[in-house]
Amino acid sequence: MRRILSFLLILMLWACNDSSVNQDDLHYLNGYWEISEVEFPDGSIKEYGMNPSIDFIHLKDDKGYRKKMKPKYDGTYDTSKDVEGFTVSNVNETIILRYSTELSEWEEKLAQLDSLTFSVTNEEGVTYKYKRFEPIKIPQ
Repeated sequence: MRRILSFLLILMLWACNDSSVNQDDLHYLNGYWEISEVEFPDGSIKEYGMNPSIDFIHLKDDKGYRKKMKPKYDGTYDTSKDVEGFTVSNVNETIILRYSTELSEWEEKLAQLDSLTFSVTNEEGVTYKYKRFEPIKIPQ
């Protein structure tokens, strides 16, 4: 019985492991993303429907940038001139995105990542969840 309980405890700790992002999956960050919801430290959630702007992320060799884009109905994008550069580091089995602009520096923990979704948690404990952007297709 003691062995079974020990095994179950180890299994639960392993399942709750904070590092659910594999370094090899970072290429999934490349592309267009839209925010789907924000979860605040008090447990409240703000959900987003259609977004007027999306994020374009480009990552190569642990360095990247994020830009705000506004999709247009013809399939093109308006883009801002603002760019948020970032670097990726692995700290204690946790993937950290460190951002730097002319005005500020901050970091986010990459909490979850796959080909269709990702989420990051900032230093204040706010979690931002994103989904892969799907352009609206209007039949002609």
